[in-house]
Amino acid sequence: MATDRIVTLRGERELVRRAGHLFGSARSEFLCAAEDLLTWSAGVNAAFAEGCRPWHVEGLSMRKLYTPRAVADAYAEERLVRVSEHAEVRISAAPLPREAIVIDRKVAILAGPPAPGTRTYSVVSAPDVVDGVRTLFDAAWESATDLHDFRRARAAARLPALSGDARRILRMLGDGHTDEAAARLLGMSLRTYRRRVAELMTLLGATSRFQAGLRARELDGSL
Repeated sequence: MATDRIVTLRGERELVRRAGHLFGSARSEFLCAAEDLLTWSAGVNAAFAEGCRPWHVEGLSMRKLYTPRAVADAYAEERLVRVSEHAEVRISAAPLPREAIVIDRKVAILAGPPAPGTRTYSVVSAPDVVDGVRTLFDAAWESATDLHDFRRARAAARLPALSGDARRILRMLGDGHTDEAAARLLGMSLRTYRRRVAELMTLLGATSRFQAGLRARELDGSL
């Protein structure tokens, strides 16, 4: 269905084919609201495949708003941390009423409900509608939490379960010591140290030493 200012696309393939170029066209502002990193993956990746990198545009403001589903597991969390290297990212505790992208205050792309069947996407250029979507985004953004603060608070909530030895081990991971050096400094056998590191990785939801080190640095103020 199409009007002068609204075009409805059916499925990710049509989204990519007819509107994929829009994702890389931002010059002043790029806003994104989504439950997780999957909703817009096809269109964004298509734009990137053509060499479009909107965050390379000087003066471009990029804000991305997600729900806790975007950090539901270690892999998703690591991807979102990478996203935060080129955009402001916040986590909304409240559900998002609509997943949307707003580009340069001129175009809004709205994702239909993720119901069974083909998902629809509406490309809207009607100024009043675009402005309304942007206003809703701003309201949700103001009440959301910065990604790094969200991760720090979530990690800090696990601290009561950590013993003094566990906190010292986290410091060693955060400082980048080798296993051998850390075990020696802590007065532990290498085998015991590695076993304790494995236990801490499980407790903190980290899938690698690198992630455990990141969590350790996030917790640094509480250790």
